[in-house]
Amino acid sequence: MKEFYYDKLLNIKTRDQRNAHTGGDIIHYYPYEPTPYDVLELLFTIYPVEQTDYMVDFGCGLGRLNFYVHYFYHSTVIGIERNEEFYKKAVDNKNHYMAKTKRKSDNMFFLNCLAEEFEIKKENNRFYFFNPFSVNIFRKVVNNILTSVEQTKREVDIILYYPHEDYIFFLENETLFELVSEIKIPKMYEKNPYERILIYRLNY
Repeated sequence: MKEFYYDKLLNIKTRDQRNAHTGGDIIHYYPYEPTPYDVLELLFTIYPVEQTDYMVDFGCGLGRLNFYVHYFYHSTVIGIERNEEFYKKAVDNKNHYMAKTKRKSDNMFFLNCLAEEFEIKKENNRFYFFNPFSVNIFRKVVNNILTSVEQTKREVDIILYYPHEDYIFFLENETLFELVSEIKIPKMYEKNPYERILIYRLNY
C-alpha cells in the first residue's frame, strides 16, 4: 500500500515501469526497478540526510528516491538516467511534484546521460546505487568520485541497496572506502541475503 500512498502524496508515478529494461547495452545496464518505499523509510530512519547534502542517484529511473529525499529532507538531489523515455517521465514527475508541493526546483535535477560520463561536482557527497549496471561501469563511476575527492577533499558516502558481490569486492579491495553501516531489510534479508543496504565512506 505504501507504493500507492507515497506516489499519491508526492503526485508522481513510479510504479508502472517496474522491471522494464533500460534499453541499449543489456550486458552492462540492468532492468529498472524502483527502490521500495519500505526500504527508503528504513534507510533514512537510520541514515541521516541533511539539507546541505547533495545526493546523486545513478540509474534513477522515474526518480522515486529523488522525490522522497527532496520532500522529506530538502536535500539537493540529482538523478542520472541513460534511458531517454525514463528521463522524460522523471521530468514529467518533477513537474507534477512541483505543482502539488510548491517546492523550489533549483535543487532537483535530472540528467539524461551515461553514469560514467556524469561530471562529479565538488558539492556531491552522497551517491546511491540500486545495482543499476555492471561492475565495469561502477568502477568508472567510483573512479570519477575518487578523482573529484582528490581535487576537493571531503567526506563522501556510497550507498548500495541490493549490493552485488563485485561492487563490494571492488570497494573493499581496490579503494579506500570503508564499510560504516549495514542495514538488513526486516523479513526479507532472511530469505534473500541481497536484501540489505551497505554504506561505504571515504573521509579525507
